[in-house]
Amino acid sequence: MEPLERYRPIIDDFDAFLEACERPLGNAVRINTIKASVERTLEALDQEAVGYEQADWNPRVLRLETDSPGSTWTSFHGFTHGQEEVSAVPPVVLDPQPGERVWDCCAAPGGKATQIAALMDDEGTVVANDSNLGRISALRFNAERLGATSLAVTNEDARNYSLQRFSFDEFDRTLVDAPCSCEGTIRKNPDALEDWSEDHLASVSGIQKGILRRAIQATREGGTVVYSTCTFAPEENEAVVQHALEEENCRVVDFDLDLEYAPGLTEWEGDEYDSSLEKAARIYPHHNDTGGFFVAKLEVTA
Repeated sequence: MEPLERYRPIIDDFDAFLEACERPLGNAVRINTIKASVERTLEALDQEAVGYEQADWNPRVLRLETDSPGSTWTSFHGFTHGQEEVSAVPPVVLDPQPGERVWDCCAAPGGKATQIAALMDDEGTVVANDSNLGRISALRFNAERLGATSLAVTNEDARNYSLQRFSFDEFDRTLVDAPCSCEGTIRKNPDALEDWSEDHLASVSGIQKGILRRAIQATREGGTVVYSTCTFAPEENEAVVQHALEEENCRVVDFDLDLEYAPGLTEWEGDEYDSSLEKAARIYPHHNDTGGFFVAKLEVTA
């Protein structure tokens, strides 16, 4: 937990934060409404005698009382998909609509991409891209199991992504759930901090900046780009969005989220960020008994 000490000045009730980080994370699933309604899924879980609790902020997210959420009847038939509760936040903030063209830049293994397809009633185009060829098979498997027929899979570095393969040249909305140092996953991955270093933060933030810039360039004027990570580091969060604000035509906008969270930072270790970054959300483990996440919503302005 030593690397997390650097965040003591920015986290209220830091002792509660550390205590939450040390507790194992429970199992959560997302109801896949492409295959079944919320009511039908809950009925199936009741019949299987699997206990659950619906998330207050999203009735499609369940906390299951089982150690094997992937072995349930509902999972086998694609009614549910194992997905950490806060991992379901970015697609909700993205708010994709049926018929739109949406790009998920870093999509494997497909939890958020298939969630986007479900939010669109599986109508439109969801381009699920990942640069890691080894993870593409998991992405395809989940798309097929969950019945996401609107989803197209590509394998390319998002920083240099080409739209020439498509009959269109821009997206309506883009999700950048960027590769990161994964500090916020420590409750399910106790080894998350083993290879932590400030050099690693600097390295991964360079990749994040490149992906976010390309996402903004590939999204139409007035379109939406959501940037998210599962880490606490301002170097990977506010600093990356600040770089986009300085280099691309975009602005940070508000969004509604019925979860407890802290606002984004406007200063970190002598670096100042645009005041609009207060509109971003920092979700800490002790806020809602979840993992940690950062989410910022951008509007493309030109």
